[in-house]
Amino acid sequence: MDFHALLRVIHITAFAAWFGTIFATLFLLKTLEPGLTGEKKQAEEYSLLLRRFIKLETKVADVAVISVLLSGLLLAHFYEGWHPWVFVKIGLMILQIALTMGYIIKAIQPITYPCDTAKYRAWYRLFTISFSMFGIVLLVTFFLR
Repeated sequence: MDFHALLRVIHITAFAAWFGTIFATLFLLKTLEPGLTGEKKQAEEYSLLLRRFIKLETKVADVAVISVLLSGLLLAHFYEGWHPWVFVKIGLMILQIALTMGYIIKAIQPITYPCDTAKYRAWYRLFTISFSMFGIVLLVTFFLR
């Protein structure tokens, strides 16, 4: 296997892992919603589970994001060249990370459990941001290039 193929495999696998962590979190939060918006005792237990999951998920997502960025930069440098679409994709990745982190700090971190369902919907708005940005990145990568 040559270096180009290896970099592409790493890049695609890391992107899939990053995307997968977002889906896994969505499914977990959908499952935990009744407990996190219900009784205090159950909400405390579910909240501990959620915090533990987020801690582990963050480790996987961080490695995946760093792998996507590094492999993407190496692919651009050695094989694709530094054309405008590379900079568009870099900008979109930075925008996605900034929007996601900003929204987490603003709307997700202040949530205490149990909470009402209206406040819990902030989680779903976070996924709307994440999946929209993933969609835009994929659209630019595969169709607008």
